[in-house]
Amino acid sequence: MTSPTELEQLKQQLFDLQSQVAFQEDTLQDLNDIVTRQQQQIENLHELCKSQKSQLELMTEEMGGAQVDEKPPHY
Repeated sequence: MTSPTELEQLKQQLFDLQSQVAFQEDTLQDLNDIVTRQQQQIENLHELCKSQKSQLELMTEEMGGAQVDEKPPHY
C-alpha cells in the first residue's frame, strides 16, 4: 500500500509529465507551422525562378538567340 506522501509524489510527477507533454505539443505545433510556411515560400520562389527563366529565354530569342552565346569576332 502506498503512503499519502508517496501518493502526493506520484501526483506531482504525473502533473510534471503532463506539463512537459503539453509544452512539447505546443513546440511541435509551432515547428509545424514554421515548416509549412517555409514550404510555401520555397514553392513561391520556385515559381518565380521558373517565370524568370521563361522571361530570359524569351528575351534571348527576341535578341537573336545564338548571337547572345557567340564569342565576339576578336576571339
